[in-house]
Amino acid sequence: MTFSITLTVNGTPHHLALDDMRVTLLDLLRDRLGLTGTKKGCDRGQCGACTVLVNGQRLNACLALAVQQDGAEIVTIEGLAPADGLHPVQAAFLEHDAFQCGYCTPGQIMSAAGLIAEGEDGADIERIREGMSGNICRCGAYRGISLAVAEAARKAKTEAGA
Repeated sequence: MTFSITLTVNGTPHHLALDDMRVTLLDLLRDRLGLTGTKKGCDRGQCGACTVLVNGQRLNACLALAVQQDGAEIVTIEGLAPADGLHPVQAAFLEHDAFQCGYCTPGQIMSAAGLIAEGEDGADIERIREGMSGNICRCGAYRGISLAVAEAARKAKTEAGA
């Protein structure tokens, strides 16, 4: 039995037939749509490497069944930046050297973008660290990550006129 779903991924509609109802959103993105920027880390929702935005909210794609996302608007790391440059979070990560091996970076960036969009970034580094606590960096680049998120949040507030 197949089940048809429709997803909008990075602005592009996709009509997909699923043969297995147990396929995760992560596996669908990577294997069916070729969007390999979203990483498979722990496959248990504990590391955050698979973080994507679903309808504007952060979600660990390894924990979500693809069939549950029917009709959803999904943004992955490949679709975060405008066509002519970097997303402010990506630029801040570069400026603050907020990565080492880079494996967790897509999930960190997506989580940071979601955190800022949710307005939960706060004014201090401790609130940012708490908000980003679902994303693990095995290399320990947390200082750079926190500074990058703080800078991107400040820029977003300035651009919004707040």
